[in-house]
Amino acid sequence: MKTEPQKEHAWLLKLCGDWTSKGEMTMQPGQPGETWETNEQVRSLGDIWVQCEGKGEMKDGSVATTIMTLGYDTQTKEFVGNFVASMMTHMWIYEGALDADEKVLTLNTEGPDFSAPGKYARYKDVIAIESDDHRTLTSYMQNDDGQWHQVVRADYWRKK
Repeated sequence: MKTEPQKEHAWLLKLCGDWTSKGEMTMQPGQPGETWETNEQVRSLGDIWVQCEGKGEMKDGSVATTIMTLGYDTQTKEFVGNFVASMMTHMWIYEGALDADEKVLTLNTEGPDFSAPGKYARYKDVIAIESDDHRTLTSYMQNDDGQWHQVVRADYWRKK
């Protein structure tokens, strides 16, 4: 079975390359955030998937590895994917869509509510293409009152 790449697959290929990033994570509103820097390599799997592998030092000196796989399902007409990280046991499963301008990919998922052990919450990870050499990833968690609050913000710059 051969899948013909669609324009959504071509959008994902814009992510391919070597990147550096700086980010901040704030698990609860009003609390201080934790910052990090990583290097990420994004490569294509054929012309229909991308795999993003990041590595960076955690504040305890250990190395964290993250892997995100993204694709576009031509049957469901949705972007799909997953995310795993060496410092957590949860596998995040994504489904999402591009905005009308095709600059922002919003990926919906569920995962642990880090402020309430044993509880799950809804999340959305938003990848925005700022330019050919700059993109952002912003993650939001939905509170019990339905409001979304930002938990992660990272800027990625393509290595030259």
